[in-house]
This record gives sequence, structure tokens and C-alpha cells, in this order.
Amino acid sequence: MEQKHEEFFKRLLVELENDREWPGEYLFKFIVPTDPAKIEAVESAFDAMGAVIVTKKSKNETYTSISINVHMESAAQIVGKYKQVAHIEGIISL
Repeated sequence: MEQKHEEFFKRLLVELENDREWPGEYLFKFIVPTDPAKIEAVESAFDAMGAVIVTKKSKNETYTSISINVHMESAAQIVGKYKQVAHIEGIISL
């Protein structure tokens, strides 16, 4: 993984640890090109976690936003999920 991504994940971990107490609810937001395989790849990363997943296509249906509300045990678990989906081509994590 690129150095800038690793630095981002390290900063994110610190921010999440300082932001609130864990475990707790966390809202992930992603944008992916509208491709069923890419949407499924994001959703499958949260299988069997009791996640509430909402998808919405853009006006031109070029992109799909994916909001995932899920109970997370720790800041490290959140960063792990971001890393897990980072390989999906064209994904934007918000």
C-alpha cells in the first residue's frame, strides 16, 4: 500500500481513538463506480455484522453511494474495514 495511504490510516486511527468511546455505531460512506461487482465487494466486507446498508445511484447512474451503519468494536476495526475495501478500483472513502 502506498505510503500516503498508510499515513492517512495512521491519522484516522488516532482521530477515531480520540473522538469517542468504543465499541459503538459507525457510519461508513463510500462512492464507487456503478458496477454490481464493486458494490457487492463493498457490501460483502460487512457481511454477518448486522450492518444497515443504503445505496443510491447518482443522477446519471455513473456512481453509487454506499452508506453503511454498523456496530464496531474499536477504532482499529474501523481502519481495518477501510483497508479491506481500499483495493476496489475507483472507490472513494468519505
